Amino acid sequence: MNEFAPVASDEAVAIARILANDHVADIVEALNREPRATATELLCEVTFERLVEIFDQPELDGAPELMEALPRAKAGKLLTAMSVDRAADILRELEEPARSELLGGLAPPLRATLLAILGYPEGSAASIMTTEFVSVPSDWTVGRTLDYIRKVERTRETVYAIYIVDPETHLLVRSTGLRRLITGEPEDSIMTVAPDRAPVTVTPLTDRETLAQTISKYDLLAVPVVDHGKILGIVTIDDIIDTMIEETTEDVHRFGGMEALDEPYMKMSFLAMIRKRGGWLCALFISEMLTANAMQSYEGELEKAIVLTLFIPLIMSSGGNSGSQATSLVIRALALREIGLGDWWRVALRELPTGLVLGAMLGVVGICRIALWQYMGFYDYGPHWPLIATTVGAALVGIVTFGSLSGSMLPFALKRIGFDPASASAPFVATLVDVTGLVIYFEVALVILRGTLL
Repeated sequence: MNEFAPVASDEAVAIARILANDHVADIVEALNREPRATATELLCEVTFERLVEIFDQPELDGAPELMEALPRAKAGKLLTAMSVDRAADILRELEEPARSELLGGLAPPLRATLLAILGYPEGSAASIMTTEFVSVPSDWTVGRTLDYIRKVERTRETVYAIYIVDPETHLLVRSTGLRRLITGEPEDSIMTVAPDRAPVTVTPLTDRETLAQTISKYDLLAVPVVDHGKILGIVTIDDIIDTMIEETTEDVHRFGGMEALDEPYMKMSFLAMIRKRGGWLCALFISEMLTANAMQSYEGELEKAIVLTLFIPLIMSSGGNSGSQATSLVIRALALREIGLGDWWRVALRELPTGLVLGAMLGVVGICRIALWQYMGFYDYGPHWPLIATTVGAALVGIVTFGSLSGSMLPFALKRIGFDPASASAPFVATLVDVTGLVIYFEVALVILRGTLL
């Protein structure tokens, strides 16, 4: 057990302020702003009932470390009182030997339940399910079911969904909502108020994205996790929201060309932040070196027509922007299952004309800009300025088209070889298009300006 020094006077003020909050969400938000040691001291000041509420909140930062800092007996009692799915989440992140010590102090039935949940792959339906749900035999009446709910509601994650099982085989046969139940007559069989259709279920290994799509599609508050017809637990909509926020956060980090953060931004140490960002930044830098190689290949052309260098940033950014747009659209469509791997050719056929039109639009703008600057006297591009304008316009058509096409195909390629499509982040697409964009630009210039500037 870690011992802490008495709370300083300024921390005492923080304690008074935080514990004055009535809503547990406000307390958790305040705790997250405090250093870890101070947060542990603050938790020692709350009642056990409020402590359970606090640790039941997925938004509590560093819950495993805070749990480990508590006395083992108190931590074991806390795990017993918490919701099963939340207790499993905390235990999954705990290091040894703390995890084994805490599990060893629990009652055998609860320990077996937690070990079963921990045995499933992280991110699967069974890994985030709770076993605290309401299930009743199919031969019960509405009145008996309501009486049972009144007795057990404090120990259940939710009572809005009631699952009906065969009294002999214990197989799931129906499910009903609390609204249907309370509108039925007490003497009616529960089967008469349940919808006459098989309940929507998922398997233990169903991934979080499919789980979220199932709940969204059927407007469910909870979905049962079923294995060979028997219900193992349920996943509630609040658990799905929490896990999807976490997954979305990871995707956003990868979109930015970095490794996903394990902790909130302000909680990350300096060295950890460097590790998360440095490797990817070096990889991107090395990739961008190819841009320098491409420019070196056309060194002679640049010496003859130095004016071409004025439009390199314009060319590179336009291709990168179009590629990033296409990548973002395709990754999101893949995540929402709007498209699948087999739709790559449909996407290609869609992005090809889109890229041509977008490139033509930017090409016209580029040509108009060069002509306007020439006529207004802002810059003199020389006697061959119409050819320079044509070069920029034609290059933009090719580069934007290539950017759109490559940006839309990269997520398919990554998904096909087993990588997360989110890894096709905007920086990598921009790097790819930067290199190829320069090649397209100078090749177009060689064709149009040959015999004049080149």
